[in-house]
Amino acid sequence: MDALREHRIGLWDVFASAKREGSLDAAIREPQANALGELTATLPALRAVAFNGATAAKIGTKLLEHADFALLPLPSSSPAYAAMPLAQKQQVWMGLRKFLL
Repeated sequence: MDALREHRIGLWDVFASAKREGSLDAAIREPQANALGELTATLPALRAVAFNGATAAKIGTKLLEHADFALLPLPSSSPAYAAMPLAQKQQVWMGLRKFLL
């Protein structure tokens, strides 16, 4: 957590709550979204919000559709997402570097 604070990175889940058996996003039931719009409105220096995986990106970009900062969909970091090799995932995630202080 110290490294995240040092680089001024916050982590927050798109969902406040949901039911899910197992780890697959397809199994998510009764999702309740977090108030991303309200949170980001309190962060005037916010430059970007990145989403870990397609489901988070789909929900998050909808919640933040009028954002005046970058919305970055990223491939899931989960080992269960094997459609993209790890090296390729890392390359895409490295695009976040330009937003670090």
